[in-house]
Amino acid sequence: MKKHIIPALLGIVLTAVVCAAGTWLYVSRVLIPYQIAYAAAHHQPRGNPSDLYPRWVGARELLLHGRDPYTLEVTREIQVGFYGQPLPPDQPGQRENYQQGFYYPLYVAFGLAPTLRLPFERVQKWFYRILLVLTAVTIPLWLRLLRWSVPLWAQAALIVATIGSLPVWQGLKLQQMTLLVVPFIAAALVLIALDRQFAAGLLLALATIKPQLVWLVLFWLAIWMTGDWRRRYRWAGSFLLSMVILCAASEWCLPHWISRFWQALREYHSYTGEMSVMQMLIGPWSRSIELLAFALLTAVCWSERRETANTEAFALVSSLVLAVTVLVVPSYGPYNQALLIPALLILLKERQTFWRMNRVHRMLLLITALLTAWPWLSSIVLAALSFVLPPQTVEKGWPIPFWTALYTPVGVASAILVYASQRTFAASRRPTTS
Repeated sequence: MKKHIIPALLGIVLTAVVCAAGTWLYVSRVLIPYQIAYAAAHHQPRGNPSDLYPRWVGARELLLHGRDPYTLEVTREIQVGFYGQPLPPDQPGQRENYQQGFYYPLYVAFGLAPTLRLPFERVQKWFYRILLVLTAVTIPLWLRLLRWSVPLWAQAALIVATIGSLPVWQGLKLQQMTLLVVPFIAAALVLIALDRQFAAGLLLALATIKPQLVWLVLFWLAIWMTGDWRRRYRWAGSFLLSMVILCAASEWCLPHWISRFWQALREYHSYTGEMSVMQMLIGPWSRSIELLAFALLTAVCWSERRETANTEAFALVSSLVLAVTVLVVPSYGPYNQALLIPALLILLKERQTFWRMNRVHRMLLLITALLTAWPWLSSIVLAALSFVLPPQTVEKGWPIPFWTALYTPVGVASAILVYASQRTFAASRRPTTS
């Protein structure tokens, strides 16, 4: 290795470590102390804020005690364990007091079955470790899908930066099922690229434990399948067979569970008032913008439907689909930004190509880079200030790293959509490499 390259490599690795350390110090020294102080001042219970807990309790009541996990009685029991006390009935729409319940497809209980006789504290620790490992594994999976060969030190830096990012940290802290679904999607897309379609269909079926995160991927793959039906139908057959088995087993455990699930889901969204990123930013006009984005996405998907799965074009469209998903999913939690990772990797990989397009494209790339880097930069500053300023002073700045949470998905999705459209429709489009 050339001597002048070594300092550059060390600089990249050191930057990733500093970013991750800054985020974790901000969380432990600023954000969590603020949350504890706020809860104490407003007499709000902290309880056990784990996204796994309601699913685990519901699965336990279903499989061990034969109870319907969607009932109001089970929901109340979940809330007692989640918040430490029953949720007051007069708190609709307040994020601090979201009603907690099972609210997932019934078949999620089957995956939790081996843990139901263990103490939840033990299950919680292992689930955190599993999410941590799976999140790290997604980086080489995304790189494989993008056909981007990078050295191990670069992969290690990307893994450290990803785990040390604020959205992933939030997902780990809340033990969000999103961080379980994202590796399923990543592995499924890689398996399709490797022509292992049966296994890919199974993983996509498992990913439907959060259907809102996977429906656009299924839409894209359905369009892609029409490009060569005879060679590409197997993933769909595997997916449908897996869904039939999961739904039939669920129906055997709890008849008419689908209608109960949808009713519980409607009540949850009515109670919490959750909205998509576009709804939060635009309000009543969001539906029009979402429809426009969907139309553009459909056009790109249709234009690239004949591309084989082991091409950069397939990876590009898949990354675009995931980025648009973050915009339209009916929840603006930062943890959903784990779906932006492949799009960000493409922008990093193709930054020089993007920069050579024109001034508007360069500005878009710079804005997206700033939006993405802001949580790291502000977390590092707040973490450093926490060592020299009084805690009460620093804790007032806790929202600063979240300032770009709503805008980052828009920037990433816009940049990757522009790049994909340029590649798809421009007359000077570069030939696809295999």
